[in-house]
Order: sequence, then C-alpha cells, then structure tokens
Amino acid sequence: MPVDTSAPPQESARDRAVGAGRRADLDGLRGLAIGLVVVFHVWFGRVSGGVDVFLALSGYFFVGSLLRVTESTAALDPRPVLRRVSRRLLAPLVLVLVAITAAQVVLTPPTGWFSTAEQTFASLAFLQNWHLARTASDYLAADPSVSPLQHLWSIAVQGQFYLAALVVVFTLAWALRRRGVPTRVPLIVLLAVVTAASFGYAAFSSASQTWLYYDSAARLWELTIGGLLVCLVPWLRIPRWAAAPLAVLALVVFLGCGAVLDGRAQFPGPWALVPVGAALVLVVTGVSQTTAVSRLLASAPLVRLGSIAYALYLWHWPILITYLIVRDRLTVGVIGGFGVIALSLVLAEATTRLVEDPIRRGTPSRARTALVAALTTVGVALAAVSVGWVQYVDRSARHIADLPSLSAEVYPGAAVFDTYSDPVDAPVQPPLMVADRDLPATTLEDCIAVHGQRDAVTCTYGDPTASRRIVLTGGSHSEHWLPALDLLGREHRFRVDTYVKVGCPLSDPLTPLTEDSVTLDCDTWSKNVLAELAADPPDYVFTTSTRPREEGEGPGDYTPGWYVALWETLTSYGSDVLAIRDTPWMKDDGIPYRASDCLARGGDAYACGVARTEALDAVDPAQESAAHLPSVHPLDLSDVVCRAERCLAVEGNILIYRDRDHLTTTYVRTLAPELGRQMRAVTGWW
Repeated sequence: MPVDTSAPPQESARDRAVGAGRRADLDGLRGLAIGLVVVFHVWFGRVSGGVDVFLALSGYFFVGSLLRVTESTAALDPRPVLRRVSRRLLAPLVLVLVAITAAQVVLTPPTGWFSTAEQTFASLAFLQNWHLARTASDYLAADPSVSPLQHLWSIAVQGQFYLAALVVVFTLAWALRRRGVPTRVPLIVLLAVVTAASFGYAAFSSASQTWLYYDSAARLWELTIGGLLVCLVPWLRIPRWAAAPLAVLALVVFLGCGAVLDGRAQFPGPWALVPVGAALVLVVTGVSQTTAVSRLLASAPLVRLGSIAYALYLWHWPILITYLIVRDRLTVGVIGGFGVIALSLVLAEATTRLVEDPIRRGTPSRARTALVAALTTVGVALAAVSVGWVQYVDRSARHIADLPSLSAEVYPGAAVFDTYSDPVDAPVQPPLMVADRDLPATTLEDCIAVHGQRDAVTCTYGDPTASRRIVLTGGSHSEHWLPALDLLGREHRFRVDTYVKVGCPLSDPLTPLTEDSVTLDCDTWSKNVLAELAADPPDYVFTTSTRPREEGEGPGDYTPGWYVALWETLTSYGSDVLAIRDTPWMKDDGIPYRASDCLARGGDAYACGVARTEALDAVDPAQESAAHLPSVHPLDLSDVVCRAERCLAVEGNILIYRDRDHLTTTYVRTLAPELGRQMRAVTGWW
C-alpha cells in the first residue's frame, strides 16, 4: 500500500530516462508514508496524508506499468495484468480478513457479526469504500466500537482504479495502434481531463464530507495525477540548484501536514494537494538528480519499510482495534502503542516474506500454485460464509413486522413504570440479532434526508386530515419519537409532518453559508426547513432540547445555546416548541456500546444499562434554558426510560435501545401514553 502491481521492469538507459526503473527513493517514500499512517492512527487519531500519498504513488506505478506495455510491441492482453494484480492484492487481503473474522467471532457477540460479514464481503469485492459511504462511517480516532475493516476503503478505491485504468488505457492504446499513433500524448490529455473533473467534484460537490471521503469519484484525481506525472516524467527536469531545497521543503510539508491539516474534514478536497503535491515534488526531484532527501528516502530502513507497506497497512488497524477491544480502552497509550506497532511489523514482515514475495516474484512452481489455490479457496469460502450470515440475519429481520402486535401483558415495556410490577419472563423483543432494524417509518420509507441531501424532505403521519399540526424536526434523536407521535396523532386527531435529517439537529445558522464550512450540509438543510416553517407555521414544533456533555466535560446532559437561538426563531414564526429531552447514551467509561451486544454476551438488563447520574443531570437542563420563553415547553420522559438510579437495557421485556443511543421503535410505542399525558398538559387538545 501503495501496491506495486507491475512486473519487475528490465531496467535500461531508456527506462531510467522515463522513470521506469526501480527507484529506491520511491520505495522509501512509500515506507515513510506507511510509517506516518500507522503512527497517526495509533497515537493521534488523525489523518496523516499518508493514504493520499499512497493513492498518488499507486497511480504513478500502475499507469507507468501500463504505459510501458502500450509503448512496446507486446500484445495488449489484459489477462496477465489482471492475474498479477489479483494475486498481489487478494492474497494478503484474504489472509488478513480470515484473521479479522476469527478475532471478531471470538471477541465479539453474534450481534456484531452481521457488520463484519457485510464488510468482509465488501472488502473482498473491493467495494468497502461504498459500503462505508452508505453507512456514513467516520474514519478518525480508533476505539473499540470502530470496525477493524474500516481502513480497507482505500484498498477498494485502488482496486476499482486498477480495473478502470486497465480497460481505459488498453482500449485507447488498441485504437491508437491501429492508426500508428503513439499512446503517451493522448493519454496525457485524457488523464488531465479526468484529474480536473475529479478534483472539481471533490472541491465543489454538495455531497457531505463523509461521503466524499470514501467516494471513488472524489478520490480518483489523487490516483490519476500520479499517472499523469509518470507520463510527463521524460519532459520534467528541475535545475540542480533548485532540486535540493525543493526536496527538503516537500519533505517538511509532507511530514507536517497531518499535524496541521484536519484531513478527515478536508480531504480529498483542495487541501489534499498538500501531501499529494509534496510527494509528487519528491518524485520529480528524485528523477532530476540525487539529493540529500532522495538519499535519505533510499536508506535501508525506509526502503525495507516500503517493501512491507501493503502488509503493514492491512495489519496495523485490526491489531489496534483488537487491542482496544481486549483491553476495553479508548486509547492505546505509549507502551500499548509500541506493542501494536511491533506486532504489526512482525506480521507484515511474515506476510511479505511468506505470501507476497513468493507470489509476486517467484517463478511458477507447484508450491506457488498450491499457495495461490489455497488462498483462493479460503477467499471463496470466506465470501460464501459472509453472504450466508448476512442472508440469515436478513431473514430473521422479517419478524420485525410482527412487533406492533405483541401482547401488552407479556410485553408492557414502559407500562411497568405505571404498575411497578415485573411482567412474566419472556424472550426480549425485538430480537437482539436484529434490534438495529427496529426503525421509525421515516427511515423505512426513505423520508429522512441523508448525508449530502439538503432539501427539506417531508412526510405526513398521525391524522393527515386534521387541522391541528405538529412538525417533528431535527436529527435521528428527534426521529425516533415518531412512533409515539404517530399513535397519538391518529388517536387524538392531529397531523404530524416530519422534517428530519441524519446527524443534523435543526439549527438557525447565524453565519453566512460557505462551502468550506464543515457544517454546510446541516446548515443548508436547516435553512431550507426553517423557510418552510416560516411560510406555513405549525401549531407546535417537536424537537430535542438537550445533548450529552462532550468527553472531558463531566457526566450528564446540557442545552446548547444554539438550541435556544433556534427556539427564539421558531417563536418569532408563531409556533410553540415541544422540547423533548434527549435519551441517555450508552457509554462505559466514555466508550460507546450497544445494549444488544452486552446482553448477547450474557449480561442482564441492569449490568447492560448505564448509571442515571452518568447520562443525565438531576434536573432537565432545558427548564432553565427555556425559562424566558413561555412558548417553549420542555418535555422529559426520563422517568419512563430510567429508574431512580439506573437506566436499564430492558424494561417490560422490551429492549430499550436499538444501538448505542437510539430507542427501539417497539419501546417508543409503549412511551406514547406518558408522552400523551405531558403533551395534553401543554396543548389542551384532548
């Protein structure tokens, strides 16, 4: 990583002139990049820019190998390239995926295996980046709740690029050979156009940053700019007096960009030019002449590190996540970090020597054939098992449709707080394996704006014909109250219109919307929703009123000032606000966890819950924040979610949480009576 998928070139004077020969300084640059990736992941929880450099170098190596074929008299046969790329990429990948799967089966409960199975198959199919984009996974600091396969998004991007580049370059070369036209110049034009288009998309797209981070189209320019460079190398020369200082400057920029830039929030946009540009300068200055920097990069330790870069990239992240799972910690620490790195290096060295090198460099033999066959068989079996488990869970999820008809006597849920008696023993519902599928209608009916979607998407629930109207708006923590509001609306004849968006509490943007704002996606959506609410004010706006305190700020919850500013804006529209207190978030010493996982490990409802004082202040913070706004009415259902001292994982045989912080739809339905009592006191509608 980057993976050198080309056949070892036969170096000649002409090869050296065009950069085709083996350059030790580029191996060292690859080693430096993987070193930065590992160190930043292990200790700093930041994006170093190393992966962006990997992508650029992958484009440089792969397009260079294809160009050498097209400019020779060799047949334009893609099969040898496909075989070479497949063996080079898949052999170590399969080995690591088997180890990850085994570790997940041993260390995590069955409730977590579905995600592992999904991502394992996605990784084998080189689609992991799209899976993560679809599920909106954040790629930042490691913790035990993060997937050990998350880092494989970049391998997927490379695999997709290799296939596309092979088809495009060989097709172009075939068409040009028939006319006796050399390939290089037309390829330069094509790569320049693709690079500009991809860069423009990454810089100016309205899609969310999380989506763009994994989007192959947004990442493409980082690969094609490397391919463009290898095509231009014969004409690129830097004066002797400028090469050395430029190389030093590029090295300093590359080493420091991870500490200065927030790559997770800024890459692959224009700021990604910093690490990628620095790497390309190092490539060009090394072509022109030998400098002190190129000698440093060509040093034995960095070259060796570069030779195991792919295997080290594959191993370091799952080892880090496994360490955090086993130690049940949020951070790895200094000593633990050195242990993670040491084990990663050992496994990377072993994988390179025993798997990569025999397949990549070895001559055809029975041993090599047997190794490839064994890994292929294991890979196919792993894919089959992954697909089988996903299908099994999907079939189990069909029972979710039966949950609304559960017996109220056996499954009272929140009603136990009225009777203060425990129901008869019964299996917990929804089933732990598919609890995350117990979702509100807005999600099931695609009526929630997703990342990158900024329009004010709306649907109607409750009694659509009623004149009385409540608007449910905000993020998913507002959305999960819909099942109770829907029941109340149909019973008491009021309409419920929804304006919800994933990860976006409604806000009133006080600053101009700019393209470089990290909250542009949410702010634009909020502005569009507020415009609709101003044009047609509802009787009440139902939205969340509190948030959990950030890590390091102590236990409990609080009301942000920007919530209050929103309430003031809604009041000016003529709407009252039903401000619902947010539910407790499941955390253990700051580490998020799912109650279903805890229960699947054998824990009980009490042990798998959270102390009330850890999750909630003694008094709803919204009461004080809204004291000056008579049109804002705080609602607090904490006493039918939590007991006096602890918020349990299960009440009345119903699982309360579908994940770390969202209520199951089944439990929310049982909250409708208490929510109705509090709303009746405010609205007087029934």
